[in-house]
Amino acid sequence: MMQLFFPLLGGVLTLAMLLLALSGPNSSKAQKRRLEGLRERHGRATPLTAEDKLRRITTARDTRMDSMMGRLLPNPALLKKRLAMTGKDWSVGKYVLANLGITLVFGVLLFVKGAPALLCLFGGLMVGLGLPHMFVGMKIKKRIQNFTIRFPDAIDLLVRGLRAGLPISETLGVVSAEIPGPVGEEFRIVTDKMKIGRTMDVALQETADRLGTPEFQFFCITLAIQRETGGNLAETLGNLADVLRKRAQMKLKIKAMSSESKASAYIVGSLPFIVFGLIWIINNKYMANFFQDERLMIAGIGGLIWMSIGAFIMAKMVNFEI
Repeated sequence: MMQLFFPLLGGVLTLAMLLLALSGPNSSKAQKRRLEGLRERHGRATPLTAEDKLRRITTARDTRMDSMMGRLLPNPALLKKRLAMTGKDWSVGKYVLANLGITLVFGVLLFVKGAPALLCLFGGLMVGLGLPHMFVGMKIKKRIQNFTIRFPDAIDLLVRGLRAGLPISETLGVVSAEIPGPVGEEFRIVTDKMKIGRTMDVALQETADRLGTPEFQFFCITLAIQRETGGNLAETLGNLADVLRKRAQMKLKIKAMSSESKASAYIVGSLPFIVFGLIWIINNKYMANFFQDERLMIAGIGGLIWMSIGAFIMAKMVNFEI
């Protein structure tokens, strides 16, 4: 009976947290915001700046769970920036509730399997915190790769627009409409910020800070230098597109040369955990001593520390900056 109670309790709590995360903002607060918007629109108040408009848009999108998690987390702005880099509409509240739900479900499953309380706690926390973090990191990496691949094509489109006589602000709008994927989305964000009063330099720099890619930083630096020194912007951007393509080719060559070393590092790093899991499935009482005997606990912690050092060294050996 108890074996059915804990999974059922975990499922009910997870469903409740998901419903709370997906629930919209409070109706009374939404009505209050609409009334304030009407007063400011028809009153004699001073016009809002671009920063105030962006802040109001962001605040209107936040749910009650987002506001509560923003007060509890130590640095919610960094987590919000990381979630925004995925290109999805994931909020801080949904992310934290996903962490709690996975932690609870995995901990309850370990408890039902007869695992010690210490293993249930740390195993649930490790999976609940690590799995969403890795998933978000994979989404960010995939989106950045797609952006880097299509970005030289966007620069070529900018060059053709400039040679046709269009200003740079108009060509940015053309890129946002013609280039699909992350490149068009990011340039669309830039043009939207420019429409509400942001300068082009500030809008581009904010996008560069959010993406964190050297390619877009090169683009922003090129525009800034050309604005100060003058010259043929179309020719400068054409040279930049050629450099970015050669840089991407060099990355692919280095990736192919280091693929064998990376595969060896993945196998060596994951093999102890795979063996531990297989032995746990075969004879869990034997492996439970690692969480009961102090000598085995110290040996296990020491092994994890040395494995972490080895994995860090192998990662640095196969990581090349271009």
